[in-house]
Amino acid sequence: MMQYDKFFATYTDQLRQEGRYRVFADLERIAGKAPYANWHHDGLIEEVAVWCSNDYLGMSHHPEVVSTFVEGAQKYGVGSGGTRNIAGTAHAHVLLEETVARFHQKERALIFSSGYTANEAAVSSIAGNLPSCIVFSDEKNHASIIQGIRSSKAPKIIFKHNDLEDLEQKLASLPLDQPKLIVFTSVYSMDGDIAPVAGICDLAKKYGAFTYIDEVHAVGMYGEDGAGITSQLNLCGRVDVIQGNFAKGFGVVGGYIAGSKALVDFVRSAASGFIFTTSLPPATALAAKKSVEVIQTGQDLRAQFWDRVHYFKQQLAKTNLPYQQTNSHIVPIIIGHAKHCRDISDILLLQYKIYVQPINYPTVPVGQERLRITVTPSHTHAHIDALVDALSALWTACLAKISQKAA
Repeated sequence: MMQYDKFFATYTDQLRQEGRYRVFADLERIAGKAPYANWHHDGLIEEVAVWCSNDYLGMSHHPEVVSTFVEGAQKYGVGSGGTRNIAGTAHAHVLLEETVARFHQKERALIFSSGYTANEAAVSSIAGNLPSCIVFSDEKNHASIIQGIRSSKAPKIIFKHNDLEDLEQKLASLPLDQPKLIVFTSVYSMDGDIAPVAGICDLAKKYGAFTYIDEVHAVGMYGEDGAGITSQLNLCGRVDVIQGNFAKGFGVVGGYIAGSKALVDFVRSAASGFIFTTSLPPATALAAKKSVEVIQTGQDLRAQFWDRVHYFKQQLAKTNLPYQQTNSHIVPIIIGHAKHCRDISDILLLQYKIYVQPINYPTVPVGQERLRITVTPSHTHAHIDALVDALSALWTACLAKISQKAA
């Protein structure tokens, strides 16, 4: 007989031995206290500075967003009552979808319970229903996109990361009239690099492909109005589907797609991830709508955000830290070993009261383990200096230990 619990325990024990077992800090984020959070551990409560949140602009703490959420919950309750197909569409859903469509200069938008669900549902329904469709996917696409392609059962071709030459070679290998879907990301969350969006759009036009871009790590921070890389490059009209979420730059929760009226109506009608999932609570939808509206006029907030990002990169350049230079707000520090990465993260938290979650396989390849640093407007220059000093000291100590073992 199979000993089920023994199998599960053996699996997690192996992760511990490899240094890949994930320990989640018990944090209490309190509105108005960013970048700090209360860390609950060993019967203690300590204040720590958070450096790995995807709440890039601190919008989850924004007074207008918070008050809109509270007022919405008091008026409509905390749930939606079910799927939109059964419980109906809340008027807040309609208002949010209209706001998102305008935001991305598209005819329609459709909201989902999360960004992951939006990708999985939209990609699987588009690729799975377009006759004889071939999916072209960047090799570093997010897991939600990969799962959407798998669910579609459509044939896929992986192209080298951000490599236009490789993509064109693969597109050219198929008949011009073959339906093709190119799926890629604007800002890649682990490496922090940015896709050649214009070049991909040019190839899509040349080879008759449909384009789908994931903007989840770009909306809020990029473009004059915060509508992402496609807006910054004035390419909203050239990308067929823009996908985003409300959980990062907007600081709330939920995901969406924006595109033509026909495309959005098709996904609404065909995607099981939309049809069979409980919809966003109206209060959440209203909070997301308010956050989008605040972001659109938030040039000062974005200016402060980018000031902090640039200062952090300037300070890193003075060190020997193994950071990866990027053109985005995401800065990876490549430790290159799961246990070393875990150890540095643990010491940062225990001794320096700095929280940075280690990133390891399968999120990144083995040997590419890293600390992924995200700076927010709430981080001051003094905060940044303290982080850089702590990282430099721990990296120097790590190198010394490696040298001793090698000797």
